[in-house]
Amino acid sequence: MSCKSILVVEDEVLVAHDIRSRLRRMGYEVPAIASKGREAISKALQLRPDLILMDINLRDDMDGVEAAMQIRRLYEVPIIFCTAYSNDETMERAKITEPYGYVLKPFDNR
Repeated sequence: MSCKSILVVEDEVLVAHDIRSRLRRMGYEVPAIASKGREAISKALQLRPDLILMDINLRDDMDGVEAAMQIRRLYEVPIIFCTAYSNDETMERAKITEPYGYVLKPFDNR
């Protein structure tokens, strides 16, 4: 199966729009952007994207790791974490969700 739609979960509006723009230029569909953990869960279940690009550090009561755990319990979807920095404890928690990978910010299109 090839990846066609990507749900972007990012709480910084400008960063989220930049990611969406880059992905669209590369030919991917971005059906939605979520800025909070609970919103990400809802949109993932509603839209059933092929991939989720999830910021680990969401400014919310639920971080990206917790949102990913809940999504993975309800819907088997690849998740790639995107982060500028994270402490060891958070990265260990992230590993439990069995992510497909990590992308470090800032990033380029490679």
